[in-house]
Amino acid sequence: MARLVGSDIEEFSVRHWGREPLLRRTSGKFGDLLDLDGVDELLSRRGLRTPFLRLARDGSVVDSRSFTGGGGVGAEIGDQIRDDRVAALFAEGSTIVLQALHRTWPSIIDFTTRLSGELGHPAQVNAYITPPSSQGFSAHYDVHDVFVLQLAGRKRWKVHAPVHASPLRDQPWDEHAEAVAARARDDTPVIDEVLEPGDVMYLPRGWLHSAKALGDVSAHLTVGIHVITVFALVEALTALAGSDERLRASLPLGIDVADSDRIEGHLESVRQDLIDVLRTVPSEDVARHVRDRTWKGNRPEPLAPVAAAEFLLGLRDGDAVRRRDGLRFRITGPADGHVALELPDRRLSLPGSTSTALAALLDGSTWRVGELPGLDRTDQLVLVRRLLREGVLMAATA
Repeated sequence: MARLVGSDIEEFSVRHWGREPLLRRTSGKFGDLLDLDGVDELLSRRGLRTPFLRLARDGSVVDSRSFTGGGGVGAEIGDQIRDDRVAALFAEGSTIVLQALHRTWPSIIDFTTRLSGELGHPAQVNAYITPPSSQGFSAHYDVHDVFVLQLAGRKRWKVHAPVHASPLRDQPWDEHAEAVAARARDDTPVIDEVLEPGDVMYLPRGWLHSAKALGDVSAHLTVGIHVITVFALVEALTALAGSDERLRASLPLGIDVADSDRIEGHLESVRQDLIDVLRTVPSEDVARHVRDRTWKGNRPEPLAPVAAAEFLLGLRDGDAVRRRDGLRFRITGPADGHVALELPDRRLSLPGSTSTALAALLDGSTWRVGELPGLDRTDQLVLVRRLLREGVLMAATA
């Protein structure tokens, strides 16, 4: 976070997060995350398939059939990227959009894992590579917050105030296309600046923006933050309200649900029942319902399967392990002689005697087998093997 917004994260949280844009000039660069050589490697040597690549021109997405095909002998899948066609279309003015780099490019995978953990919200990363003096997309807004990281070249950004503030995921900009176009055409931009390599801009969801490359090839990353909204709590509450029998009752036989007068006769009692039920929904149930959006939004730190299996098979006293970075979890208990480790996709039940050692293993520190608190060495090996097998722990390197 500090790399993006500076050292005063509290100031960013209070003034900008979800409220207003931020443009930050920095002396640093982002070449360690991605550069133009890395872009060429992704396009020509990594066997990318759609939808990991899009091309856009004059505000429209280019048909993927114009730049994909089979990969030759042993790789006949027909939607692989053809680098020769991408090169030709880029030379003709199309913008390259590399999507989901948080799944395909190692340095960005690591960056996104750490960032999403600090934010508490899932994140994705795309790259936009624009030919000289070209514009890939017209003015629009996103339904997620965005950090723009300028990688190479110069790009002029115009940012306008929202026409639909804080849009939800199912409220895309094209539902307000006329208002978006009018504001971009008629109103003075809130930001009209040229971003240089190393510059960062934050845009809350809903803020209109467009960008045009100046002079040379321009490249930037967009870090999309899929914010968990207040409406997510609303959705959780209404979903959990279905546990009350009154709110599961059938409407009368033969009712015309298109007739507002007939529906009105049932609404008042439903409203009152709903209010009564919502007051009693436990916060623990709401948290459990909402957390999947965050816990399953990003994968934890990559795990090398072969190396992990070899380490597990050869585990011995003195070996060092640590929790996978970015792993979402919750420990509950001990109760009834067991402690539970809740993970994004499953729940592990472990002996209550492991609770102290388990808490230590998951505190983010590096631990050696034989040094864990509360268990003898034999039981430590058993616990660590189980957590390695479940992908909770990994070997710690010096």
